[in-house]
Amino acid sequence: MFFRRAREDRVFREAQRAGYELILQLQATQPWPDFPEQTAPGPAEEAVAADFLPPDLRVPSRQEMAGLMMRWLQPLIIEDEVRTCPGCGAYRDWIVFCMRDDSVWLRCRSGHETKEPGLDAAWYNRNSGPVERFHPTLEEGLRYLGH
Repeated sequence: MFFRRAREDRVFREAQRAGYELILQLQATQPWPDFPEQTAPGPAEEAVAADFLPPDLRVPSRQEMAGLMMRWLQPLIIEDEVRTCPGCGAYRDWIVFCMRDDSVWLRCRSGHETKEPGLDAAWYNRNSGPVERFHPTLEEGLRYLGH
């Protein structure tokens, strides 16, 4: 009984392989009229897709921006401790910056800035919402966020 099932399985696998080889031969010899032949793009051809957005509608990439910023109104708790500003002692109403090099900086309402080693870009991405606006200068972004 065991040998009969193994033999049937082997015959079935051989039939599958033979069918697969026939399909490959058919695809190699059959011209498909619905699909044009794919040609490799030359070095002079542009790599941008034809349906890509025009330049004035494109969003800047992460490498084109100096960083991202968000407002953090509540107290910032890092490793079970409330983070306070070393300059003035403020513990809420932060502006959190995520820079191009994935470092995270904090800025209090008084303007003191400090690098926060306990936070990283992954934390920023988890806690920030979608990008609402792009600002050409830091001052304009701070003004927009109320600082």
